[in-house]
Amino acid sequence: MYVPKHFKIEDPAWIREFLDAHAFGTLINVVDGEPFATHLPMLYAGEPAPLGRLRGHMARANPQWKAFGDAPVLAIFAGPHAYVSPTWYESDGPSVPTWNYTTVHVYGRPRIVEDRASVEDLLRQLVDREEAALPAPWSFDGLDATYREHMIGQIVAFEIPVARIEAKAKLSQNRTPDERRRVADAIADDVAATMRELELV
Repeated sequence: MYVPKHFKIEDPAWIREFLDAHAFGTLINVVDGEPFATHLPMLYAGEPAPLGRLRGHMARANPQWKAFGDAPVLAIFAGPHAYVSPTWYESDGPSVPTWNYTTVHVYGRPRIVEDRASVEDLLRQLVDREEAALPAPWSFDGLDATYREHMIGQIVAFEIPVARIEAKAKLSQNRTPDERRRVADAIADDVAATMRELELV
């Protein structure tokens, strides 16, 4: 990913929070000589050091996992984004429209997880994360055992020891402080909130 220095984020805590908040990613590798992508939720953990790991699962019928091996994969996680109009700038000089956004790219070599306890732990954590805010959370452990066995047989779990992480927050850092404030006020959404979180306005 092209990351100019002023858009680069290196704070591990920010990256971890981003991956928790925007956990539905796009996993990309090469299958039969062509780029192949699957959209799926993943869990990020900061351990083992230094960069942690991603875990997830996909349908066993999906051919992507069969191409897992020595070749690395790329997982892309997209955050808030918004169009930026040049009318929001104060400069008298020429300006053009652009787009503000946040994203994290995670690279690593995936491996299939066969251990049954680890697969169930992954599924339980994924469910618990999403159900936690609901008034009557559904429990993975309450699922009928026979049906659970059948469904687990239909998926392939994987983990990706992280080899590299690139984090980018393109949020008008190349504009003046007053222009950044004007952009944040005009957008007034999650992008503006991220600009304020990073103390850009």
